[in-house]
Amino acid sequence: MAQQIEKVGVLGAGLMGHGIAQVAAQSGYEVVLREVDDATLQKGIGRIEKQLARAVEKGKSSQEDADAVRGRIHGTVDYGELASCDLVIEAITESLPLKLEMWRELDGIVKPEAVFATNTSSLSVIDQAAATGRPERFVGLHYFNPAQVMKLVEVVRCVTTSDEAFETALQFARSEGKLAIPTKDKAGFIVNRLLVPYMLDAIRAFEEGVGSAGEIDEAMKAGAGHPMGPLTLADFVGLDTLGSICDVLFEEFRERRFAQPPTLRKMLSAGWFGRKSGIGFYDYSGETPSENTGI
Repeated sequence: MAQQIEKVGVLGAGLMGHGIAQVAAQSGYEVVLREVDDATLQKGIGRIEKQLARAVEKGKSSQEDADAVRGRIHGTVDYGELASCDLVIEAITESLPLKLEMWRELDGIVKPEAVFATNTSSLSVIDQAAATGRPERFVGLHYFNPAQVMKLVEVVRCVTTSDEAFETALQFARSEGKLAIPTKDKAGFIVNRLLVPYMLDAIRAFEEGVGSAGEIDEAMKAGAGHPMGPLTLADFVGLDTLGSICDVLFEEFRERRFAQPPTLRKMLSAGWFGRKSGIGFYDYSGETPSENTGI
């Protein structure tokens, strides 16, 4: 039987966290959004306010509804304000040591009956669950970017997750209007297990001169019906994020298809992370993206 959720804590107001917080607030939940410092917190809240304003401008939301959503989001830099949350979702940096440190600190603050969820895209859920005193109340809730738009949430069950916690997570995601797909705690879950090798193969095809970045992307859009090509997608995901997922998958499976191609390693060394840094397989400094001729 699912647990009643009324108040949701979200850890991290960055790329994923601010979207997760907005979706929860739009679904009627009270949200506590926590960041490490006020400047980062205000930047995340600013993104939410911009999204809400855009929805009003486009006639998709009334100003009254937008104000109500914003009113349900409370920003803080204090872990203590998450104490009464029924569900806490982390969306911080994809670093296991940082996540473990955060969970250990939070575990003694949040009420013991609360469910903890990680938004990790690749890290083991059980490794995080085992760092808390509530491994049976720990799940994965993997949202996709942008969380306000993407329908899928992978609901990840690890070996310690209780039936109640898993059902609570499923029902919560469904209450947000998401397509909640159950999956097991295997590296990459469903989507990244299949999607990452696809993007890596596109990088290898580029390395081998099969086509330019633009040619590869346009071919896959037209030939496979994809909304964006694999190299545009890699830039959108973030090449640093892609590299991190590669490392986790390769460590788990030791297969070449999960290894970072040389081009990806060089781009990461150069600080070319894709759209977020302004340059990746494409240069985003102009009005429209253009192919990065420096690769």
